[in-house]
Amino acid sequence: MANVLIVDDSSTMRKIISRSLRQAGLPIDEIFEAGDGIEGLNVLSGKGVDLILSDINMPNMDGLEFIKQARANGHKAPIVMITTEGGEDILKEAMNNGASDSIKKPFTPDQLHEKLGGLL
Repeated sequence: MANVLIVDDSSTMRKIISRSLRQAGLPIDEIFEAGDGIEGLNVLSGKGVDLILSDINMPNMDGLEFIKQARANGHKAPIVMITTEGGEDILKEAMNNGASDSIKKPFTPDQLHEKLGGLL
């Protein structure tokens, strides 16, 4: 069973992602939540996390900086960006900094299962 970290400044979006993960039938144990990259790094320092789902646009520390910091701190868990960003440039930058994949909002539980099934 996998532990998942959801990093998104919208508590509503975190709940939607969490519910969709459960509906997708993925082998998930615990789901941790963080409201920005700083909180996300704090969770990573104290918990075993197998998969990270992160927004890009957040206050305090955005998703791109979060990826850089997480990788610099030695975290190896796959990071999947969940974003409304259509911009290929920002997603390319995310991938270059260590993101594994991206999922565009809105998404369905089936899309999550398809994208994340191979990462867990």
